[in-house]
Amino acid sequence: MSEAMLRAYRHDAHKFTGESHDDARETFAGVRVNQTVPEGADGDAAALSRPQGEQERTVPTHNDHYRLSLFSGESSYDPEGFSQATIENDVRELLVAKSAETAHKRWLRSGVAAKFNESVYHPYTSLKYHTLLVGALLDNYDEDHEFTDLRLIVDPPGEVVPFRTVFVGERFALRIAPDSDSRPSARLGSRPWRSWASVWNRLTAHPLETDHSKYDMTLDANLRRIQSWSTALQYIEDFVMWRPDR
Repeated sequence: MSEAMLRAYRHDAHKFTGESHDDARETFAGVRVNQTVPEGADGDAAALSRPQGEQERTVPTHNDHYRLSLFSGESSYDPEGFSQATIENDVRELLVAKSAETAHKRWLRSGVAAKFNESVYHPYTSLKYHTLLVGALLDNYDEDHEFTDLRLIVDPPGEVVPFRTVFVGERFALRIAPDSDSRPSARLGSRPWRSWASVWNRLTAHPLETDHSKYDMTLDANLRRIQSWSTALQYIEDFVMWRPDR
C-alpha cells in the first residue's frame, strides 16, 4: 500500500512542470511520477471539485496552472516573492519523500502546492487539496470502505491521521473516514460530486464561532456556498492566512 499511496502524492507532478497529462515525464528527481492511482481515487477526488466530461474554460483570460484565489481574485503567480528555483526545490521535497506518511505531512504543510490549480479549466481549484483528497479516498478504499461509508469529520487542531486528514489548522483539522468517534461529522453522500456546501451545512456541529466572530461568520457564510471541495479547503487556508486577528 505504501507504493500506491506514494503514487497518489506524485500522480499530478506534470501540473507543476506545465506538461500535459499525455506527454508527462515518467520520472522527476529520480522517482516515478504521473502514474495512475489505484481504486479510482483520482477520478472520485476530481469529481468532488469539478464537472466531469468535456471541459470548458471557466475563466477565458487564465490559461496556466497557477491558481486563482477565490479569496482575493488574484493569481498565485508572484515572480518577485516566489522564484522558480524556490518552486523547483519545494516541489522536489514533496515528490521525493520515500515514506508515504512523510509525503502526506509535507502536502498538508505545503505552500508551493497551494499555488497551483487542479485544472486550468477550473483555476480556483487547488492542486494541494485535490492531492490530499486523492490520498484520503485511496486509504479508505484500500480498507474496503465504500464512498457511501465516508464522512467529513472535524478533529481537534493539529491532529493528523495519516493519509485521512485533508486539512490541518490552528483551530481545527478535517478528516475523511467512516467512523467519526462521536466528533462533529457529516456523510459525504451517495456518490462523488461537488457537494462541499451540502456536507458543510450538515455537520452535526461547526468548528467556527459564528455567534461571536464577524470573521467566522463571513468564512462560514462563504463555505455554505462553495461547491468544489478543493476550492473550499483552499479558501479556508487563504482566509485563515489573511485573518487580521489570528
